[in-house]
Amino acid sequence: MSAEDITIDGVVVKELVLYKDERGWLTELFRDDEIDGAVRPAMSYVSMTEAGVARGPHEHKDQTDYFCFVGPSTFRIYLWDNRGDNRGDSKNKMVFEGGAERPLMVIVPPGVVHAYKNVGEAQGLVFNAPNRLFMGKGKSEAVDEIRHEDKTDTQFKLD
Repeated sequence: MSAEDITIDGVVVKELVLYKDERGWLTELFRDDEIDGAVRPAMSYVSMTEAGVARGPHEHKDQTDYFCFVGPSTFRIYLWDNRGDNRGDSKNKMVFEGGAERPLMVIVPPGVVHAYKNVGEAQGLVFNAPNRLFMGKGKSEAVDEIRHEDKTDTQFKLD
């Protein structure tokens, strides 16, 4: 995906470089000197998603997500711009794949509804380094998340 293919303001998609040798590979997930200070991670986590399973769609009011899709499976990533007048309009929707064959970093700003589905045949790992703490300091705040996945009348549907 090139910069011209990105149709949602604030979304960043970057191919990750795998440095390979006889031991395997290494990739830099983020570098402080390559990201905007507003995106700087406050925490990080890794999730494992079973083949055929989706997470989302949901969005955040204040949080920016910093996802890395490196495998060992393939993920289909869905993004809808739900800010201002966009309100999830299909022209402001992006769908693309990343994972083992195409490692990607994807920055998702607040107000962008997002989901991903493991479309491969193996379990898949996703790294996220959001710029906000989950439930705030000491897990004492409400979760910054608007869930669309449980709504039957949502316009944010996975193919």
